[in-house]
Order: sequence, then C-alpha cells, then structure tokens
Amino acid sequence: MKQRIYYSQGGYVALLSALIITFIGIAVGTSLVLSGLGSSRTSFASEQSNQAKGLANACAEEALQLIHDNTSFTGSGSLSMGQGSCAYTVSSGGGQNRTIAVSGTVSGVVRRASLSITQITPTIVVSSWQETP
Repeated sequence: MKQRIYYSQGGYVALLSALIITFIGIAVGTSLVLSGLGSSRTSFASEQSNQAKGLANACAEEALQLIHDNTSFTGSGSLSMGQGSCAYTVSSGGGQNRTIAVSGTVSGVVRRASLSITQITPTIVVSSWQETP
C-alpha cells in the first residue's frame, strides 16, 4: 500500500508575505535615504550662498574703506578669503556720488550687491545697499 503525502500550502503564504514586507521596508528606507541626501545638498548650497554673501559684503566694506581713505577713488579690486573670493568696482556718478558693484563667489555660487553713495565728506552716506540678480 502506497502512502500519500500531503503538503501544507501555509508556508508559501508566510514566505510571500515576508518578501512583500521586506520589499516595502527597502522602498521606505531608500526613500528616507534619498530624502536625507536631498536635504543635505540643499543645506550645503544654502551655506555656500551665505558665505558668498558674506564675501560680497566684505568687498563692499573694502571699497568703502578705500573711498574713506581717498575721496576721489574709483577703480576695482578683489579679495580671496577661505573657500571663495569677491570683487568690487567703484564708479563715479559725478560730485560725491559713487556706485559700488560687488560680487562674492564660493564654489560656483555667486551673490551680487550694488551700493549707492550720495555723500563722501564729512561722512560717507550709503543711500542704498541691495542685492542684485
């Protein structure tokens, strides 16, 4: 007499359920890692932008100091600090009026500003200091 062997199907369902749960876990984990990387990149770019703005402001201050030291100063110059550099150009608008254009660059990120001066003596009066595109 032959004996019949019956196999239970329950193990296949448990295995399939475990595989599905594993794939869902991997998908969620991958999504979290990619989201974190994107956030890190955004934060790093923001930090570079802030550094570039600081460098642009440093060049503006350098140009203002040169105008203070020599009231007829016009010209350009640059500074290198840390991971970046900045440049400035001072142009005359006639009389005591001056315009200063500055830019700061850190790893390809550029921030620019423009300053308008309406009086140099007895004190320098900056009528506007604004970022430019």
